[in-house]
Amino acid sequence: MNKTTCSIMLAATMALSAIVGYSAAGDSKEDQTARMERLDWIKFQARLKSLKDAKYTIVDAWASNCGPCKENFPHLLDMHKKYGAKGLKVVSLSLDDPSDQTAVGEAEKFLKQKNADIINVLLDEDYGVGFEKLNISAIPAVFLFGPDGKEINRFTMDDPNNQFTYDQVEKAVAALLGAGS
Repeated sequence: MNKTTCSIMLAATMALSAIVGYSAAGDSKEDQTARMERLDWIKFQARLKSLKDAKYTIVDAWASNCGPCKENFPHLLDMHKKYGAKGLKVVSLSLDDPSDQTAVGEAEKFLKQKNADIINVLLDEDYGVGFEKLNISAIPAVFLFGPDGKEINRFTMDDPNNQFTYDQVEKAVAALLGAGS
């Protein structure tokens, strides 16, 4: 190859690298916005305790195959936007089977579609352990933790005669933060 051909090939390679690099950089912003951390139960608890700047933390337990979970997810994001500056941290906890790549992929896709710019965690335990650790039998379920990391309220679907709404969750949050809903 002569110098001109080498120069053209080098320029083409650099241009292609720049395009690929730009595309990857664009993708990484979306990945950061809605990425999902894989944490086992102990690391999840430590992650919650590390939220020192939170006055209160909401944990929303959900799964990609749960219609009501996905239907109500926007309420969670709304609370994040509305109360985040007042000290509320919002965490989504996926109870999808971490060994089921299809389910995990669906969960990640859903979070990206919703632009879930909150803390998103996939419980990296055997399927069902999350239900046991949270002491629930159904999802969605929402847990409200105080500044000391202790659970102060729970909203579950366990009692068929007492189903919660996300409006009830928001009213509880607003009352704690001294904000009108």
